[in-house]
Amino acid sequence: MSHEGIRIVNAEQARREDTEHEQMPASSVTPVKVRVKKTEGTGVEIEWQDGHRSVWSFAWLRNACPCATCHEDRETTGRLPGEAKAKGQTLLKMYEAPVKPLEVTPVGKYALKFKWNDGHESGIYSWEYLRRVCHCESCLAKRGL
Repeated sequence: MSHEGIRIVNAEQARREDTEHEQMPASSVTPVKVRVKKTEGTGVEIEWQDGHRSVWSFAWLRNACPCATCHEDRETTGRLPGEAKAKGQTLLKMYEAPVKPLEVTPVGKYALKFKWNDGHESGIYSWEYLRRVCHCESCLAKRGL
């Protein structure tokens, strides 16, 4: 008997994964207004049909990229969506340009796609994904974070 595909996870990770797979009401994942503040360089704001409002900085969104490569890297390092990678310590800090999108395009009526200034452009940020990773106080409290 093979045990391939079996993963052992802790209770917190199991709860988080269960929450990720719960069906969300349509009003929770349907945006009424989407503002991508590319010119200001600040981030994305979404007003949802159920009255909720979500706000993300571009840096947070880049660190929460939903593509398979970024998702796998976060799982391997134990980071949550939006958490930056740990940087190695050096004597001199190197300048790093702030994260910003070079292009933002809608994907059908269900998502946004960013082309980031670091060359990355694989992630498709669906409305459902964005609502699930909302990091306002009430959403974090519901997820127990």
